[in-house]
Amino acid sequence: MVDLSRPTGPRIVAVANQKGGVGKTTTAINLAAGLAEAGCKVLVVDLDPQGNASTGLGVEDRDWTTYDLILDDASLEAVVQETEISNLFVVPATVDLSSADIELFSNEKRSYLLHDALRQTAIDAFEFDFVLIDCPPSLNLLTVNAMVAAHSVLVPLQSEFFALEGLSQLMLTIREVRQTANPDLRIEGVVLTMYDNRNNLSRQVEKDARDNLGEMVFKTKIPRNVRVSEAPSYALPVLQYDSGSLGAMAYRHLAREIMHKNNKVAI
Repeated sequence: MVDLSRPTGPRIVAVANQKGGVGKTTTAINLAAGLAEAGCKVLVVDLDPQGNASTGLGVEDRDWTTYDLILDDASLEAVVQETEISNLFVVPATVDLSSADIELFSNEKRSYLLHDALRQTAIDAFEFDFVLIDCPPSLNLLTVNAMVAAHSVLVPLQSEFFALEGLSQLMLTIREVRQTANPDLRIEGVVLTMYDNRNNLSRQVEKDARDNLGEMVFKTKIPRNVRVSEAPSYALPVLQYDSGSLGAMAYRHLAREIMHKNNKVAI
């Protein structure tokens, strides 16, 4: 049950991990779909020049993108698009965003451009409950922009060897952003992805993560599931592609955990 006492403005969550192939974009797409299915109004901001979140949500029209939003002062009304999924909206990305780091470097407000763009007064008219920012797989200026703009960071963690190794650098970046630009930034949580309960390694990674990070690790684990892998080729989240699959059910559970954490759902 969605809490109707909506706080002022949406909850902005950066989905980030500088390591590629950890299920970051998959998590952004499917978590957004799970939140939307549960009655929340959700915006996905595709901040990855590869534009995979846009593709995975079936976006074809990319005349207005995140590049325009952060570098050309485009309005939210111009860049926000509806998707085929009820309650789910997107600001798409194209490869044009790959040059953004160079262009941002010479801008005095280079770390705050996305922050300012997402706090246009126009955002209130959309009445979003959540904004999920799909970050690029690197700790560049785009990722820093996402962290400065966000209230929290959600970290997908692949259930494989060396999974925790790259996490320390991400945590250092989050700490630096807290100290310099966004003192209220917190960790939304760490979600284990590509989890195989039959695999000793997956169980060991989970144990290490929970031993080191404690309550920061979500109870929900995203399984390694062929339906999750197939869904993007049909430009659909797995919740729409195969609603009854293990992957779809896991993302629904993750959405409920996040809603509960942010006082959006009754106990």
